Amino acid sequence: MKSPLIGVEELAELLDTVTVLDVRWRLGGPPGRDEFRRGHVRGARFVDLDTALADPPGERGRHPLPAHDRFGAAMRAAGVSSHRQVVVHDDWGGRAAARAWWLLRHHGHPWVRVLDGGWAAWQRAGGPTATGDEPPLHGDFRAQVRPAGMPTVEVGEVLDVAVLVDARAPERYAGEVEPVDPVAGHIPGAVNVPTDANLTAEGRLHSAPVLQALYAAHGAVPGADVVAYCGSGVTATHDVLAMEVAGIKAGLYPGSWSEWVTDPTRPVER
Repeated sequence: MKSPLIGVEELAELLDTVTVLDVRWRLGGPPGRDEFRRGHVRGARFVDLDTALADPPGERGRHPLPAHDRFGAAMRAAGVSSHRQVVVHDDWGGRAAARAWWLLRHHGHPWVRVLDGGWAAWQRAGGPTATGDEPPLHGDFRAQVRPAGMPTVEVGEVLDVAVLVDARAPERYAGEVEPVDPVAGHIPGAVNVPTDANLTAEGRLHSAPVLQALYAAHGAVPGADVVAYCGSGVTATHDVLAMEVAGIKAGLYPGSWSEWVTDPTRPVER
């Protein structure tokens, strides 16, 4: 699989042979399931980010990685099987879908792609849609973290990372505003590549050469020690996805800023 992305034309051709997951979610946005019921890719199953793709909030942050068994059960309930390709999408430029892509890859699924442009691109292309809920499916996917899977770092390792990428909006990175977490600022030494920078005006990811130049300007190049974080470990996976398109293997700090600030002795830059 050469790219972690799939276009609407290719998905339309493969629609009856893949499992489509709708991961509509955005911080402060409308309930994703309600949006799904009003219209979705035909045959898609809705996946709730807060309950299926994260454990309850706590000292590990606002969206800790889900327990393996819990995540696997949620994926099987959505029809995910190991032998069948999975396509994930949302209506937020891929920021939530990237979380599902990352988790499935992290837990050993070999064949996962993100729909480039998401729900909006599917609608513009006139792809087949449906409303309401789809009938239940039962997959056979077993979540197992593989040694060669998606790398992560723990809170005690963060300051040793060579290139630490903060995926939040510039004003949150700078500490000028903080609408969600109790402390404003960023982890010392981090560079800022907000997820908006990954996207074209149409909500698709930029081409590989554009992304290569974007991240190289911040020291993130193939072979470098690169890790991404954000507010709670969700949108940072969008930077990880963009870097994969650019040929850069990046790790994830899952707890992100919301875990970092639970300990007042950890340093903060503004």
